Amino acid sequence: MSRFKFLASLLVILCSQVVWAADDTSTSTSAPPSELTQARQLIGQKNWTGAVDVLGNFTRANPGNADGFNLLGYSLRHLKRYDESLAAYNKALTIDPKHRGAHEYIGEAYIQLGQLDKAKQHLDALDKICTFSCEEYRDLKKSYEMASKAKSN
Repeated sequence: MSRFKFLASLLVILCSQVVWAADDTSTSTSAPPSELTQARQLIGQKNWTGAVDVLGNFTRANPGNADGFNLLGYSLRHLKRYDESLAAYNKALTIDPKHRGAHEYIGEAYIQLGQLDKAKQHLDALDKICTFSCEEYRDLKKSYEMASKAKSN
């Protein structure tokens, strides 16, 4: 095989892996439940309390849905209800240990709480999960580096 064909084949393989890695929700191609769509709209409006209400009901009815718990944690964190937020993220990670969004957001919560060592654990987990980097890894890394720099000054 010529060198060009080998490199072209390698590029195709690498690009396809990045596209597959970008799908964070699940292996199912079905549309998200309407409650998750509603919660995302409320989150987009920064209606954290409304999102918590919708997601609380959703996660009680769907206790195996990692996305629901991740979004619940995200909304609770914005309400500064950190203990509940961490519990929701941990539930999401129990359901799906490779949930990139939950790793990113729990890392952000730990940064907000000044627990950089715990944030670093989730950054390291994302580094392993995201073979060729991913948005969640880059975002958490940026936040982590800013917090580390601020702490050392």
